[in-house]
Amino acid sequence: MTTLASWRHGIDRILGPDRVLVALRRAPFTVGLIGLLWLTAIGTGSLPGGPPDNLFDVVAVSWDDLAGGRLWTVITNGMWCFDLAGYLATTVLLLVIGVPAERRLGAGRSMLVLLACQVAGVLLAIPLVQLAALTGEPWTSSIAADTTLGMSPGIVGLGLALSGRLGALWRRRLRLFLLVGAGVMVLYSGTIQDVARLAGGLVGLVIGLTMLGRPPRVVINASSRSETKVLVALLVAATALGPIATLFSKTANGPLGLLQIMFASPAVDAATVAENCANGLQDTSGCRLVTAETLGTGIGSAVTSIGPALLLLAVAEGLRRGRRFAWWLALVFNAMLGLSCVVFIGGYLYGTDASLNDVIPNIPPMLLPFAVCGLLLGTRGLFTVTAPQRTYRRLVVGLFATFVVTSAVYVGVGYLDRAHFKPVPDLTLLLTDLPSRYLPPGYALLADIDFLPTGGLAILVWEYTGTVFWVVLLIGLLISFWRAKPVQDAEATVAARKLMERNGGSSLAYMTTWPGNQYWFTPCRQAALAFRVSATVALTTGGPIGEPDQHREVVLGFQQFCADNGWTPCLYSVTDEVRDAAVALGWRAVQVAEDTVVPLADLEFTGKKWQDVRTALNKAGKEGITAEWLCYPDAPLAITDQVRAISEEWVADKGMPEMGFTLGGLDELADRSVRCLIAVDRDRTVHGVTSWLPVYEDGEVVGWTLDFMRRRGAGFRGVTEFMIASAALSLKEEGARYLSLSGAPLARLDRGEDVSSLQRILDVTGKALEPVYGFRSLLSFKAKFQPEYRPLFMAYPDASALPAIGNAIGRAYLPHLTARQGLRLVSKLLKN
Repeated sequence: MTTLASWRHGIDRILGPDRVLVALRRAPFTVGLIGLLWLTAIGTGSLPGGPPDNLFDVVAVSWDDLAGGRLWTVITNGMWCFDLAGYLATTVLLLVIGVPAERRLGAGRSMLVLLACQVAGVLLAIPLVQLAALTGEPWTSSIAADTTLGMSPGIVGLGLALSGRLGALWRRRLRLFLLVGAGVMVLYSGTIQDVARLAGGLVGLVIGLTMLGRPPRVVINASSRSETKVLVALLVAATALGPIATLFSKTANGPLGLLQIMFASPAVDAATVAENCANGLQDTSGCRLVTAETLGTGIGSAVTSIGPALLLLAVAEGLRRGRRFAWWLALVFNAMLGLSCVVFIGGYLYGTDASLNDVIPNIPPMLLPFAVCGLLLGTRGLFTVTAPQRTYRRLVVGLFATFVVTSAVYVGVGYLDRAHFKPVPDLTLLLTDLPSRYLPPGYALLADIDFLPTGGLAILVWEYTGTVFWVVLLIGLLISFWRAKPVQDAEATVAARKLMERNGGSSLAYMTTWPGNQYWFTPCRQAALAFRVSATVALTTGGPIGEPDQHREVVLGFQQFCADNGWTPCLYSVTDEVRDAAVALGWRAVQVAEDTVVPLADLEFTGKKWQDVRTALNKAGKEGITAEWLCYPDAPLAITDQVRAISEEWVADKGMPEMGFTLGGLDELADRSVRCLIAVDRDRTVHGVTSWLPVYEDGEVVGWTLDFMRRRGAGFRGVTEFMIASAALSLKEEGARYLSLSGAPLARLDRGEDVSSLQRILDVTGKALEPVYGFRSLLSFKAKFQPEYRPLFMAYPDASALPAIGNAIGRAYLPHLTARQGLRLVSKLLKN
């Protein structure tokens, strides 16, 4: 079986159909309900357009049905949907919420909760809307007679009831997602079904809080500052998601429906075009206006139409990460939006001689942006993270260059292809029209349309000039929010090294002194963590250095530090003591490597188990090869040139770049505290080289960790065993307590314990990469020295960040991987 096939087999075993079937078998109510939903739809001819009219009148529920005593509709309405999209959405919601609900609540309780939320949601929403409509309020009056159909109130209620049985992190996320989503749909779409969905959700929340109880409390220690930033970001994002969501709705009658026009350009129907362009009016500004709003129905026009909403979503991501620049953008954007609403609504009311009844419904849309501004001003102190100045300079330069290029292309191509405009514009008209190309099509309402494209390149530059600029703006903003690396602090580097020398911690502690690391210290500066930021992940190099009794305080403090900077913390290659401290705080952990430690006190190469090592020592003696210690920066040029050549030969043979992070290379040999052991023959030919990192305890070197290890391709077999054995004997005589042969990434000893799905995925990945980097072979080789096996773990607080963490680890180990090398890696995996 090839490596790739093995990888696929392993992934299928972990996440494949069998495991999905097992999960579904444990959710009989959910599976049965989905089957009943679709069988009912097919059997009654309700696909794809919903129930036939005669059936719809019987099963759907409205105020007239309740007032007329047709109470069965409170239940029957949940077994049909308005259209095929509704059936698909309901199925997805049931799988996502119903399956885990049955696992935690049981089938019977899940059924009762869903039914209660469905019935209560309808019985609360419809009378409340009817009561509000009696006051003459326009929104509720417009939907009071509408009917509702669908199971979403019960499903949302079940999800919110389930949230009470989850851990603090996922409980908060599920509630925010469901409540904000339901609330946004009410405010923007505003149908009777949206109101019923929100009411059913609130009923489920009450059931979860009062009747279902909570699981044993797990301490998450999430900071209130961090959660406040998330809440502010979520509220800002909701103001953008609402208009986008209503674009897919048939109606947009909600109290904030007017803001949809400001965020996303609504489509113009054919009837409006026909009305404005009939009876010889094709060349009028009104006809050109509505026609312009229908041009370019492709991706370019869609992106530009929702450009303001996408911009606000990008700003919300920056707010979530605590970025000061995002705070300013959000404040300015909402202030401009509020003023635009005032001008837009004021001009509309003035031009139509509207009455007070027309003014009142438009007050909430005007007030919302100003309310968001107030929220931002009140939480200003939370958003303090800044990116390096060069990040902002690059953003400004990139946007300016994009504007210049797109403007030149529009004017130049438009003028050369002006025959495809009607009427034909001159250069002055093209320049006058240029600013409107960067605005969403709906904003054409603010100006007259002097000409329109009819085909050729003209229609491409007409539609995509603004699209290119919006895409560059959005990507540039996101990159600027993701790049917030701290400035290298020389004093911190010195202080961290002193801590490491006083009490290093694990066998990997010396790697914290390598270039590329930043440092975080506890307030008392008795412990520290070395880390590097990749995108949005703060990845540590090993565990804490310094006082060994402060693991809990280090984890807590580092988590707070990362939250303040908008990063996800990840403790990488940490010992079981650090892992236990993190798990006690609600983190999760998985083994990522296996450290191999050789005690030196009683080391004797006697017995059958040491046969390979003795053979290597004897063979080296016969061939005149000796082991010599040296300091690489002070070594003779003849030696260093050979070491460099051996390393280059090894890299060339792999066909892949050297890995970094916890695997040192030639650059790390330049440290005078690092000791090198080489194997040389009588002719001073170097057959192999190893480097050893000191391990400190109480200011003394108590052990050494193997790092750099290379051998000449034409050298004698067993040179690596010879160098390690020679180092062990020499360092034992010097009084060292142990040697660490370092950790083998993505390889571990099978201890027979139950492992998680993530652990299985890592095992499969390690097996797939074996032909390229040989991590498992390396672990097997180290077994020759009869080591003690000590697992190294990765600890992380948030499972949803695992894709970002995986990307950060990959970039840390292979920071300079080129596209060509990436293709070579894939080809090697396919061949093996």
